[in-house]
Amino acid sequence: MDPRDKKLAKLLVNYSCDIQKDEKILIDYEGAECKPLIKQIIRDVYEAGGKPFVNIRDSEVNREVLLHCDEEQVKFMNEYQLAQMKGMDAYIAVRAGDNASELADVPSEKLNLYSKLLRPVLDYRVNDTKWCILRYPNPSMAQLAGTSQEAFADFFYDVCTLDYEKMSKAMDPLKELLDKTDKVNIKGPGTDLEFSIKGIGAVKCDGKMNIPDGEVYTAPVKNSMNGYITYNTVSQEQGFTYENIRFEIKNGKIEKATANDTKRINELLDTDEGARYFGEFAFGVNPYVLHPMKDTLFDEKIAGSFHLTPGMCYEDAPNGNQSAVHWDLVMIQRPEYGGGEIWLDDKLIRKDGIFTIPELEELNPENLK
Repeated sequence: MDPRDKKLAKLLVNYSCDIQKDEKILIDYEGAECKPLIKQIIRDVYEAGGKPFVNIRDSEVNREVLLHCDEEQVKFMNEYQLAQMKGMDAYIAVRAGDNASELADVPSEKLNLYSKLLRPVLDYRVNDTKWCILRYPNPSMAQLAGTSQEAFADFFYDVCTLDYEKMSKAMDPLKELLDKTDKVNIKGPGTDLEFSIKGIGAVKCDGKMNIPDGEVYTAPVKNSMNGYITYNTVSQEQGFTYENIRFEIKNGKIEKATANDTKRINELLDTDEGARYFGEFAFGVNPYVLHPMKDTLFDEKIAGSFHLTPGMCYEDAPNGNQSAVHWDLVMIQRPEYGGGEIWLDDKLIRKDGIFTIPELEELNPENLK
């Protein structure tokens, strides 16, 4: 067993989920490579006085189910999965699948049906349990990152076991600033957006929900956004890799969407009415995550980035938008990615990925490592 797994398991059980005596936790994993970590998590849950339960996933098998599923079947899935989730106090998911594109050839209507009807399970987990989700270093992840498996593992443990308490304190001034902000302006190559976040409130993501972590999020007032955005980071969603995503937005709604597969992206955005509105706006600040690797859990934390998310809002930063979709799309604003600016109430607070006002300087990469 890699000794770094012991450190990671302790972080997940004792910090991220803060397991207490007699609390029930669902451990949900995919991939044989992560079994040593799963076993250590189980040991640490018992040591904390908790009660572990385990689900094992397999995307290759799930693909066969999804290819011919129907509405009645998926509704029943929701019933029993929701009943299980309602019995839990906490949830840890570890993903180490062999093929990130396993669901790429499942028809869009089947994937949309599945995500829409199982949304109550996800909503309960997000809003009513302590939870944390992470990937695990395996050959598939190393391929996505374009590195050897050994190099990716070193990167993974640096990213996932950083000093989250230090990061949390550095996030406080940004949260306070967003809490009192009305107007946001974002400018960059192919991007000029204006929207309000007044009254929504901001939330720190400091290792309590995702590993790796490192974002502060809020949400746009639902009908306030106008302008256009051209994302410079690829995104893998429902097994397909989207590139060159561009949205034109009027009164909060995506009126025009184009990408490397314009038909497919519009089918995704037509899942339901809320999918064409935005549910999240967030700053990425993890100093170890600098380049995209087609994995949202990592890419949305990239230092010098932001993500602007079509679909469902979170209960702790609510703007009223409901959807089965929650698609974190990332824009990197560091100079090597074209630069860009973010203004809050007509004050420049970040330029080319670097915070420019004194109270936010501790969030810049050199200060968080």
